[in-house]
Amino acid sequence: MPTGATARTGRRRLAAGVSAVALLALAGACAADPPGIRAAPPAPPAPPSTSATTGPPPPTATATAAAAATGPEADGEIPDGRTLSPFDTASPAVGNLDGPLREALQRAATDARAQRIEMTVTSGWRSRAYQQRLLDRGVTRYGSLERARQFVNTPDKSAHVTGKAVDVGPTDADYWLIQHGAAYGLCQVYANEIWHFELLTRPGGTCPAQLQDAAG
Repeated sequence: MPTGATARTGRRRLAAGVSAVALLALAGACAADPPGIRAAPPAPPAPPSTSATTGPPPPTATATAAAAATGPEADGEIPDGRTLSPFDTASPAVGNLDGPLREALQRAATDARAQRIEMTVTSGWRSRAYQQRLLDRGVTRYGSLERARQFVNTPDKSAHVTGKAVDVGPTDADYWLIQHGAAYGLCQVYANEIWHFELLTRPGGTCPAQLQDAAG
């Protein structure tokens, strides 16, 4: 049997062990979140910056056409043997057309194609120099400026120079556009030129009366 001294020593050690366990439990309770409180979740990572990869917008078709074309084509001439559609905006003759006119022409060409009619641009935007050359050729061909003016306007008066006129081919496309052009705002301007169209009314509107010829 243990002596009295040994029993007292054992009881002191047991009491000390119980106290240590109690202190550890209290410390754990103080370290935990109080009831009803949650720690804030970590902030999501910031999205990667795209500023380093964002460059300037691509050039417009008109700017690209004007920069790439050289020689007579830069003036709006269409080389012999080349056929342009209303979608060939890399050519200045098409790319430098006034935007609303070009878009109306493209819509019309799309609808005409659905009826198996292919629409081409035989002449579109022209520089002043090219318009003057055409007028000079007209004078040589017809023998006088007065006669030539019935078919070719001066650079100051030509809607081709401002990009607001387009000549369309072939003949079946001309007649299709004469019949349906007003639905797109496109109108035949001169009675003696079935191929010359300008944007002269709102889509679905009424075209103005035609002029007799380019001389007015």
